[in-house]
Amino acid sequence: FYTEAIGFTVTGEFTASKEVTKDSGLSAGEEIVIKKLSLGKGKGATTIKLMQSAVDQSKKSDQTYITSSLGFSYLTIYVNSTKVALERLKKAGVKVLAKGPANIPNTKVALTVIKDPDGNFVELVGPADHE
Repeated sequence: FYTEAIGFTVTGEFTASKEVTKDSGLSAGEEIVIKKLSLGKGKGATTIKLMQSAVDQSKKSDQTYITSSLGFSYLTIYVNSTKVALERLKKAGVKVLAKGPANIPNTKVALTVIKDPDGNFVELVGPADHE
């Protein structure tokens, strides 16, 4: 999803050991695979880390709306072209929520909201060049 639909590139991967995840409080002692992804190149590139546990005991939170659950529930990514982002999403089979992209009044900015495979909200903010 984050590589094909959003355009990130995997720039690194490592595994946090059972001991590290337990001693740090990240888990009860499961290995966690961590992937580093970058959008763009160089020092100014947007970089995120995504973690995946080998143990599938996680419970989904209510992601019906951004206000449905407490805690972090969305990620904002700034894009250089809303039009290009929409083309990539369509190619990857990702549906835009509601009527999006939504132009922000009195600006030249559009907001496109989608959900990742886990149901987390991902908001793409970029120029209103999609019309």
